[in-house]
Amino acid sequence: MDALVVGVDPADPRRWRLTGPDVGGSLSAMNAYLGYLADRNYSPRTVRTYGYGLLAFARWLAASGLSVEAVGTCEVLDFLAACRQESVRGRPGPNVLDLNGNRTDRLAPASINLRLAAVTGLYEYRAMSDPSCSSPIPKGRPSSWFAQGERSGLLGHTKRRPAPRSRLRVRTPRRLPRGLDAGEVTRLLGGLRTRRDLAMAGLMLYCGLRSCEVLALQVADVDIGGRWLTVHGKGGKDRRVPLDRDVAAVLNAYLLTERPDSDASALFLVAKGPTTGRPLTPAGLRTIFRYHRATSGVPAGAPHALRHTFGTALAEAGVDLAVMQALLGHAHVDTTARYIHLAPTHVKAEYDAARSRQRQNR
Repeated sequence: MDALVVGVDPADPRRWRLTGPDVGGSLSAMNAYLGYLADRNYSPRTVRTYGYGLLAFARWLAASGLSVEAVGTCEVLDFLAACRQESVRGRPGPNVLDLNGNRTDRLAPASINLRLAAVTGLYEYRAMSDPSCSSPIPKGRPSSWFAQGERSGLLGHTKRRPAPRSRLRVRTPRRLPRGLDAGEVTRLLGGLRTRRDLAMAGLMLYCGLRSCEVLALQVADVDIGGRWLTVHGKGGKDRRVPLDRDVAAVLNAYLLTERPDSDASALFLVAKGPTTGRPLTPAGLRTIFRYHRATSGVPAGAPHALRHTFGTALAEAGVDLAVMQALLGHAHVDTTARYIHLAPTHVKAEYDAARSRQRQNR
């Protein structure tokens, strides 16, 4: 079972494939599906995520002595049960619980649903390729993608029809994003010693970029004089984002004094070591922030927490929700609306103003 692995296809770096003992032709079907995703121009990160979901399914099939064709709904339920009981290596043991009383060494519900999405896509691809094959995963009600007011009105005909979601999905808690307070931001930024690290943190903290968007920036995407960024977001969606004046100054200093001489077009490069001059990788970015979180004493200072801090600051400043959505690059305004609940000062001011109007109208 351990011989099953997932990796980049040597013949095509954009493709991912599973390798190992092909029991019952399962790997062939999974690799055909991953190739189908690549042919549809899915992001390599998305194909990689689906590849690891299928890897877990392939290992479970091998341990259970099953093949892709022999799986029914009961077997899918058994697979999900095994996922819920799976222990994640590298996490604290079963005696460590979170604030909700759940063990911290188990997969999160969102991780289990990612695996289910990969398996669902595999069987939908088989049913599309061969009409005689049917998917063992039942479909449920469509997801509530739109807010209540968007289902009617003048633009009601423009709404997208949400796809049905599987009835086997694990319920996931809806948690609010957690930002950093002013003291944590000061300590974290005070521990960053290089202009490269300061620029990356500033782009997430003051421009709202995701970590993957920071790493995807090219030198040509930065207009320091005009203070604009061309951001390559999720799903191949580009957007224009204003560049903070202080971040622009740090970026300019980084380009003039710290960025290694390289033919790479990426903005942020490895500064030292055997890979000097190559584009910084996601693992490298995580290592940088893991180190600075420890030295600054801000354990919550992950890259995405800086983006949450940016969204919370916009909500507290009373920025229009549509503007926040455009700056953050959210596909739907409901995602942006979560930051309103993180802005107690702004919410309290609106509440007090409404109560004052009510008293005056009595």
